[in-house]
Amino acid sequence: MANDKLILVTGATGKQGGAVLRHLRASGFPVRAFTRNPDKPEARALAGEGVEIVGGDLSDPESISRALDGVWGAYSVQQSRSGSEARQGKLMADAALRAKLSQFVYSSVSAADRNTGIPHFQSKHEVEDHIRHLGIPCTIIRPVFFMENWLMMKDSIQQGVLAQPLSPDRRLQMVAVDDIGAFVALAFEHPDQWRGQAFDLAGDELSMTDVAAQFGRKLGREVRYQQVPWDEFEQRAGREYTIMYRWFQDHGYNADIAAARREYSKLHTFEQWLKEVPL
Repeated sequence: MANDKLILVTGATGKQGGAVLRHLRASGFPVRAFTRNPDKPEARALAGEGVEIVGGDLSDPESISRALDGVWGAYSVQQSRSGSEARQGKLMADAALRAKLSQFVYSSVSAADRNTGIPHFQSKHEVEDHIRHLGIPCTIIRPVFFMENWLMMKDSIQQGVLAQPLSPDRRLQMVAVDDIGAFVALAFEHPDQWRGQAFDLAGDELSMTDVAAQFGRKLGREVRYQQVPWDEFEQRAGREYTIMYRWFQDHGYNADIAAARREYSKLHTFEQWLKEVPL
């Protein structure tokens, strides 16, 4: 029974981990949230909802092992901007091996196995390889570009402009963060079906002009797409994100959206996601 299977969730106060925690609780799993700061408001709010909170550091093997004591499974996600993503991901996997977990779910990125040259994709590929070498019972979920990323451009969009370096007709696969949580929960609910899988996850695919048009319909006024020069984009976003967007332009994700929808019929399209978010 799910209520006998305690699951440790890393990043529980963040976007991905928070979505995972919500879906696991809805499925009846008891959850232990691993956080660097148990006293921050987000962690206190979870504690107030009955979630077990455990403090620790993903760079500290001993605190990871303490957090995994007595759990059935664990969800592992690390911040790509931390500079130690690969090391932390490997430490989590090592601890999962020592704890003899029944199921381990690692959050990677779509195309991590395609030699993209994108540093934070490559670090996740390192972790994936380490997990396979260890041979632990694991499912790897590989999401594409988050729909929530568009919200970081909200001010410009509200002023009627969606500015990106991609060609107007370049299509980009996207996924709602909530759907990542749903798929992780599936991997814990049906471990025999999901163990050994690396599943690339996307919910929709739109051109830049289509994205702008859908924002316009949401706001009730025109939002036009503006293609910004690459050098201007790099000055604003930095080298690593420019490398990623160049890869979006030249290659792009190729997740099987139809297959994902067969697994989870509530998978968000971009239009459905837009209806649910304030703008």
